[in-house]
Amino acid sequence: MKVLLVNGSPHQRGCTYTALEECMKTLNSEGVETELLWLGNKAVQGCIACGKCRKQGKCVFDDEVNEINGRAESIDGLIVGAPVYYGGPCSEITAFLDRLFYSSAHRWYKKPAAAVVSCRRGGATASFDRLNKYFSMNNMPIITSQYWNQIHGNTREEALQDLEGLQTMRTLAQNMAWLLKCISAGRKAGISDPVYETKIGTNFIR
Repeated sequence: MKVLLVNGSPHQRGCTYTALEECMKTLNSEGVETELLWLGNKAVQGCIACGKCRKQGKCVFDDEVNEINGRAESIDGLIVGAPVYYGGPCSEITAFLDRLFYSSAHRWYKKPAAAVVSCRRGGATASFDRLNKYFSMNNMPIITSQYWNQIHGNTREEALQDLEGLQTMRTLAQNMAWLLKCISAGRKAGISDPVYETKIGTNFIR
């Protein structure tokens, strides 16, 4: 079992990393392999709604989005982390996720997922809600914790003082590991994955 953790912060080892690091420690202790992807501090191309991914099977911009989508079969769970900017998740992570799911949503169906946000003070719940929409629209079980998955601090050192936030990350990771093991056990017991109907899109403008 493997969980991919995506650090959407432009700071490689800041507050968002601190939260994800706590998740990784617990997942590893539960026997779950982890991989951390840092998007970096360069601009991430947003979706331009060209529709070419529908024909090509991948995004027209060949970067981490295509690389990760190409390895989706080897990834069992997803945790996405982002800092809060102006009351919402940073633009790098939303640009990445827009293209990831628009180009290859079917590759992520039924994979447990969770969002993690870091902020100095406010905006955590709005950002948390924004990120969870990606999962709820793509048939992905959302992993919860003992509280919203948020950590507070302006620096890594401050985030390490948020003991409740760190515990929330550990509990989140425990729940992720538990569900992954339950899914694996269910499949071994002969429980089939759900088979979905063909998607219906209704346009309310006539």
